[in-house]
Amino acid sequence: MKSRKRATIHDVARHAGVSAATVSKLLNGVTTVQQTNVDRVMAAIAELGYRADPVASELRQGQRRLIAAIVPELDNPFFGALISGIEDAAEKAGYKVMFGTSRESEERELEVIRRMHDWRVSGAIVVPVHSERGRGAALLGDLGITSVLLDRVSASSAFDTVAADNFRASADVAHHLAEHGHRHILVHCATSTSEAVRMRVEGFTSCMGNIDPGIRVDVLLGDADQQDKCTVLGEHWDRYGRTMPTAIFSLSQHSTLVVLSELRRRKIAVPDQVALVGFDDADWMRKTWPSITAVTQPVDIMAKKAVAAFLTRLKNDGNGYPVQHLERCVLSIRESSHTNDARRIMRRNLDQSRT
Repeated sequence: MKSRKRATIHDVARHAGVSAATVSKLLNGVTTVQQTNVDRVMAAIAELGYRADPVASELRQGQRRLIAAIVPELDNPFFGALISGIEDAAEKAGYKVMFGTSRESEERELEVIRRMHDWRVSGAIVVPVHSERGRGAALLGDLGITSVLLDRVSASSAFDTVAADNFRASADVAHHLAEHGHRHILVHCATSTSEAVRMRVEGFTSCMGNIDPGIRVDVLLGDADQQDKCTVLGEHWDRYGRTMPTAIFSLSQHSTLVVLSELRRRKIAVPDQVALVGFDDADWMRKTWPSITAVTQPVDIMAKKAVAAFLTRLKNDGNGYPVQHLERCVLSIRESSHTNDARRIMRRNLDQSRT
């Protein structure tokens, strides 16, 4: 079946028997158009299924109201929620959003930025692959794209940034586990390293060092190219023997799933044999058994702050010093970390190793 060609303003004018200028006046809200012409134009619009071309209209006005939003992936619920929040806030401000994904590749990130630039977007809100110092951020600066960097960032000398306070949130986890007597903890992340992961590791390890330098913290960070991350974790776990950690702090939703999968495969019970805390809360963490203690990121607040910062920067024509927005996270204590303290876990694990 042959597709129907999109109707233009000239098609509407011919169908209504009026000039294109008359149609344009009506569409732009001019109230001096004769009522008979209004009726004919509206009937023609309905019959032809005409829709205004926003791109052409914005180009004529010399102003685009289109924001590029680039995230690493949409499969991750966190990034999906960010996109939804950005879209809601942008639409309330009269803007539309064009999405793109970098798929954790800086090369693709550069290509998506160039593609968005070709569409003459007003600017961009970007979750970089690595950090505010990455190649994507450099390209945004070179192209002169008004931008806000989101999530995987620290303070920048070139861009406004919005991020969860990963350092402070991870320090809260350190205090929670230390208060329950844990002195050997595995920090695990199954995904590629980023600025967010770096800050989570730094916040946790530095806080633990201040609480008690004798507390052992092992850090296992995965590689984005590793296919079987459960196997990598399992091989690392085998090296512990009878001295396995009493707690695990996983630094992402994906990491928490990897940890749970491997622990259940080995029939290691949470929290009876090891406590578990995850970063980035999700609905399934609240509904699974045991429910997972997790850091909840303020996703909606971050999205709204990013759009607000972008609109302010656009209004000021890019002038003014870059601003860093750090949003406080909440640690939700659940069954996976508070049923048993570390001493009970160690005694139980020792007893089981002797049988």
